[in-house]
Amino acid sequence: MELEFLKANLIWVITAVVSGGLLLWPLIRNRSSGASLSPLQATLMINREDAIVLDIREPAEWSKGHIPNARHIPLGQIEKRLAELDRFKAKPIIVSCATGSRAGSVCGTLRKAGFEKVFNLAGGVPAWEQAGQPLTTR
Repeated sequence: MELEFLKANLIWVITAVVSGGLLLWPLIRNRSSGASLSPLQATLMINREDAIVLDIREPAEWSKGHIPNARHIPLGQIEKRLAELDRFKAKPIIVSCATGSRAGSVCGTLRKAGFEKVFNLAGGVPAWEQAGQPLTTR
């Protein structure tokens, strides 16, 4: 009986499974990539907890403007230069990129390397700028 129902309603069953998977995907993705912070939350964490900002954009993107006092390690160099961040393992690290999508993978890499407080800047540097926060080219 149940098998007949599944056969007769195969399209609906597939639709239900796919839509359920799509609803769960953001939860699964956020676990591996770390929590996201809005620009306001990031500013509070920088000011109150002395958080480190790690900008993983390419040098050309960085030179157009970046968050003041951010450290720059391009995405392609993270694995090689991870030791530079070891002294910050106890501090919160906010990873920024152009949109927030590249930062998610770096958050996962940092977590695997033993960093406990890793956050993704939601919307990246453009969201930071749009929130009225300063950028610098120095």
